[in-house]
Amino acid sequence: MDQPPFHPINASPGLSVNDIDTPALVIDLDAMERNLRLMQRFADQHNVKLRPHAKMHKSAALARQQIAAGAVGVCVQKVSEAHAMLTGGVRDIYISNEVVLLSKLELLVDVFIGLEEKNTKISIATDSLTGIRNLAYALQNRDAQGSARIHVFIEIDVGQARCGVPPGEAALPLAREIALHPRLHFAGLQAYHGRAQHQRTVGERRATLAQVMQDVQRTLDALKREDFTAELVTGAGSGTFGIEAASGVFGELQAGSYLFMDADYAQNEADPAQPTFEHALFVKSHVMSVQPGRAVCDAGHKSHAIDSGLPRVHGRGDDLRYVSCSDEHGVLHGSTLPQLGEVIWLIPGHCDPTVNLHDQMIGVRGGLQHGVVERIIAVDARGALT
Repeated sequence: MDQPPFHPINASPGLSVNDIDTPALVIDLDAMERNLRLMQRFADQHNVKLRPHAKMHKSAALARQQIAAGAVGVCVQKVSEAHAMLTGGVRDIYISNEVVLLSKLELLVDVFIGLEEKNTKISIATDSLTGIRNLAYALQNRDAQGSARIHVFIEIDVGQARCGVPPGEAALPLAREIALHPRLHFAGLQAYHGRAQHQRTVGERRATLAQVMQDVQRTLDALKREDFTAELVTGAGSGTFGIEAASGVFGELQAGSYLFMDADYAQNEADPAQPTFEHALFVKSHVMSVQPGRAVCDAGHKSHAIDSGLPRVHGRGDDLRYVSCSDEHGVLHGSTLPQLGEVIWLIPGHCDPTVNLHDQMIGVRGGLQHGVVERIIAVDARGALT
């Protein structure tokens, strides 16, 4: 008789945290929920909208939890991510990224019009006439008799040197084009500076954002001269959102990593203008080998991403360091090495691509030492690259 594929179940509700198989991606639910409340309270106090980036956790369940706490909706980066959120019950989604291929835009419209009666709102960023025209054509071609409208944000390059038209008058042709299509609505400006999120000192981040504000204001002024009103300026991330919130220019924050926080963000100098968040995402691993001068755990490249640096060992100070890894192994150095079989908790260097390596996240209530598995959270948008 053929045997079914071997896919071990890491955990189930009610299981002790100590019995979770390794390596596994674990959420400290108590810490995560404190982060969630802290961020929403900050947005409410500063009278700005919060639209967390769901590309971080890739989970419709967590997106719904953020919205239930007060977020207006979520951001995603890909049409396939939007599809995962829509089918998971999220009804206000902003694709804060350029989508220009007609095939992708038609797929987006097909999903959208199927849910329109459920008060679904779709927004998208653009930096090209082609993107706008293809979006308008997709709406007309796939929903000729319908009334669905899509909100469009013009993205300006505020220093990231990635997508976005130059600040100022370069936004005008795009605004004019949007105005030609009655089923498109000019919603405002996308102004996100990704590199600023990881500038280590508060002074560096504030200097960078001062230039961002000038770029945004120059674009708003150019639009106003032609009677275009940008209803909303949206952007910000977990490293700078306090600056955007206090600017009087930004009306919406797109921070995402605040919910989990990773080792890279922990290296930033704390800004007193914004709250400090706890680490809530961990890779549980165990020591599989102890040799002279080193120990080896079972969490390597397949368990966590290292594009923003190696993970940090949780709860051991600087005594135990994760120094290198391969596909299945993580090498640990320290003055006192862990014992064979000992559990090692790792804080990933970058939470977004780490989540994308896993089918599920294991939510634990009561801490990493004595907690109990409360829920299994599906990574709905895992591999949603298109």
